[in-house]
Amino acid sequence: MTKQIAVKLPYGLVSEIDRLVEAGTFTSRSQAIRSGLETMVAVQRREVIDRRYRDAAARCPETQDEIAEVTDLAIKAIHEEPWEPWW
Repeated sequence: MTKQIAVKLPYGLVSEIDRLVEAGTFTSRSQAIRSGLETMVAVQRREVIDRRYRDAAARCPETQDEIAEVTDLAIKAIHEEPWEPWW
């Protein structure tokens, strides 16, 4: 389901959107604007998640033992990976 809304944009921005449509980056002005808004919303969501994670980590930081264990597991996983020679 979609909802149509009216938005006023500066002429310069509309010209830039039109250039993107003409270049084939987007099929229409609507698609360009929708894509930009979806990107902006996704970025905001990620920032909220990052901030919540950072706040939780500050309230309950890892111990040195936990950091050492994770480091050891990462090194073990790297050594177990079947790396292909790149040279």
